[in-house]
Amino acid sequence: MADPRPTVAQARAKLEKLNDEADKVVDKYNLAGERLKAARKKHSGLDAEYRRQNASVADMRQRLVSVAVNRYRFGEMTGWPTLAAENNPAALLSGMAAVDHVSSEQAAILIAFEEANRSLRDRRDKAKTALAEADKIRDELRDEKEKVEKLIKEQTKLLRRLGRLRVGNPQGTGQKYTGSASGNARSVLQFAYGQLGKPYRYGATGPGSWDCSGLTQAAWRAAGVTLPRTTWQQWSWGSSRKVSLDALQPGDLIFSHGLGHVGIYAGGGKFVHAPQTGDVVKISDLSTRRGRLVGAIRP
Repeated sequence: MADPRPTVAQARAKLEKLNDEADKVVDKYNLAGERLKAARKKHSGLDAEYRRQNASVADMRQRLVSVAVNRYRFGEMTGWPTLAAENNPAALLSGMAAVDHVSSEQAAILIAFEEANRSLRDRRDKAKTALAEADKIRDELRDEKEKVEKLIKEQTKLLRRLGRLRVGNPQGTGQKYTGSASGNARSVLQFAYGQLGKPYRYGATGPGSWDCSGLTQAAWRAAGVTLPRTTWQQWSWGSSRKVSLDALQPGDLIFSHGLGHVGIYAGGGKFVHAPQTGDVVKISDLSTRRGRLVGAIRP
């Protein structure tokens, strides 16, 4: 016999639980993506630096060896065949310097380049290791992404049943902010209000859809302030900028759901946020988060 159809109250309770769970899983997935991007950037920079320096070393080596070859041809250099058979470039150059075929100063410079190149290779290898570790983390979190997709299906099903599924308009222009905020806060809220009505989508950073931390990051970027990508990172970034929930000002970031969700305080007990699957960027009453607020920061 099939399980009885859940009541509306049960469906709402389940949806709330799913929303909380999805917030945490999405933030974890986003964080892995940020770590992966950072590792790739680090590896790319080190690899490019290694290639540039390696080209410089090769050029200097070739010039010094050309000097030695010319001296050998004109009978100025003895023992060249023995030195040329040396497999170790540093040993070759040391030998050339020792028999006074290349100035000690030139040889020392090139040997220093070789040492620097080895050091750079070590750094590049470390960056490769970091990249491999980040890839491994991303692979391990693949099942987390699958969890998100499963949660979304459940959320969507419940939202349809409750008649609360909102698809939003990715091309919408939102509303104009007419509040009293000034300075950076005004720029932040003008941007956020311009996104009202656009759909929530996990992992989205605009311009047609947003997740909660993607919206807060972009809104503060509009005011010239660079925030990290994820909710947890934003909370950590603001560790020295925390403000009391009793002293909120427009533009402050408000964290809830065990740091799984973040929104922007708009004043008058309201905040603007990208809530969850099946909803759109909207303005909500702070009272709806009563008992679930973690804290706030002022970027």
